[in-house]
Amino acid sequence: MNQERILVIEDNRDNLELVRFLLERAGYAVLEAANGADGWNLAQRELPDLILLDMSIPEIDGWVLAGRLKADPVTHLIPVVAITGHTLPGDRQRTLDAGCDGYISKPLDVIDFSAKIKTYLSKADAA
Repeated sequence: MNQERILVIEDNRDNLELVRFLLERAGYAVLEAANGADGWNLAQRELPDLILLDMSIPEIDGWVLAGRLKADPVTHLIPVVAITGHTLPGDRQRTLDAGCDGYISKPLDVIDFSAKIKTYLSKADAA
């Protein structure tokens, strides 16, 4: 069985390191991008199994990037999950409207994080 690959698009180094640690501990391969342009290029080239997308990233923000990923025939089937500090009422729906398939709020619940990732990957496998 191949190791599932997750692209994390996150500009905050501390957040990226935490997410990478949690994902690698759960057995996933991690690809990283610190801005939307690099994230777009990696997604196109690597076709990861899942994309974790911070919504407030430089160059191409997460709101725009989610829509681009879902509009592109090469990447439209890759699940995109917002991983964001935008937690005001309506922000979850706003991320879904932008094209995200799911939503994880920051600060992360490190106890439940791996289970959430597994759920998103399982939904993608079932599709």
